[in-house]
Amino acid sequence: MAYVSGRTYLAIPGPSVAPDRVLSAMHRAAPNIYEGEIVEITHGIIADLRRVALTTQHVAIYIANGHGAWEAANANMFSRGDRALVAATGRFGHGWAEHATRMGIDVQMIDFGKSSVADPTRIAEALAADTDHTIRAVLVTHVDTASTARNDLPAIRAAIDSVGHPALLAVDAVASLACDELRMDEWGIDVIVGASQKGLMLPPGLGFLWFSDRALEVSRTADLVSPYWDWKPRGTGTEFWQFFGGTAPTHHLYGLRESLTMLLDEEGLPNVWRRHETLASAVWAAFVAWGAAGGISLNMSDPNARGRSVTAARIANGGAGALRKWLETEAGVTLGIGLGMALPAEPAYADFLRVAHMGHVNAHMTLGVLATMEAGMQALGIPHGPGALEAAAAAIARGSAPKP
Repeated sequence: MAYVSGRTYLAIPGPSVAPDRVLSAMHRAAPNIYEGEIVEITHGIIADLRRVALTTQHVAIYIANGHGAWEAANANMFSRGDRALVAATGRFGHGWAEHATRMGIDVQMIDFGKSSVADPTRIAEALAADTDHTIRAVLVTHVDTASTARNDLPAIRAAIDSVGHPALLAVDAVASLACDELRMDEWGIDVIVGASQKGLMLPPGLGFLWFSDRALEVSRTADLVSPYWDWKPRGTGTEFWQFFGGTAPTHHLYGLRESLTMLLDEEGLPNVWRRHETLASAVWAAFVAWGAAGGISLNMSDPNARGRSVTAARIANGGAGALRKWLETEAGVTLGIGLGMALPAEPAYADFLRVAHMGHVNAHMTLGVLATMEAGMQALGIPHGPGALEAAAAAIARGSAPKP
């Protein structure tokens, strides 16, 4: 018997759950796009996007997904034939590099594998070898959505500075923005790539770039940039249409206004980070307990190297694939596939899954997913250790305790 009546739950790493308030804000007639309310709220949105990234620098909004924001970043930073150093820690690091290569950028890849973070020492060594300073930028994911590896951005910035290299530091923060701690100015980041459908709690459709004055200067000579992707009018323009390269994404803007209010003015960014830390800890505690029987493990062994928005894990012998199917068909819960961990045609593809805990998510949602996962393991006869739900509950209790 399937228990799928009621509201289903999409626990995949984007699109995340959109709050009812955000959906309600979007459910309205289209506004005048030449003057009035939509123009006024956009200025506030841009100011609040700076608050999300903790920066005083520039912001550009695109009608695009994260892949479109990659392309915008590449187009503004590089000319054809320029070099990029890519530190890949999962599928999305490779994806950004592939976009760059197809745009005519000369990519030098350091592949740190699928279960490791980037080593700043190796990045410094690669930059030190570039004595002519032909590498224009270092591209790195903050949290790779596939492997869930979380890279140490301040350490990478320090590595760049330690060898006196002028390369820009460009960061894909699609999976970490408004989930993990991220400080653009303090950490010396030149470019941040973001999107609407994860921590910002909106449907897919908006891509974002935050870029420094130094990146702006580099872009003035970039010959890959085209009129639509050019961040200069979007970030420094004086006319409303310039912010969007044409017609504004009106309904997304109404939703974004509501989500930014929820994140920044009601919950507060430090509390948002702490909530994600607590929920992630609960998921990790459950997997550690399940893994006591063997065959179940977290992809990233070091908790400090794990993103706080999504957890990648392995359940051997096809257990992950079987569990995902059972959850969706029998319990109304959808987990993420093990993206990039194995090819779909390989047997190991069914050994991996991801559990998202990003955006508009709370304790009962996360504990509900974990409890339903355990029910599925029992139904399918997947070996697992005891005490997972108790461990997850204890992690929630610890996270809710007042900070000293």
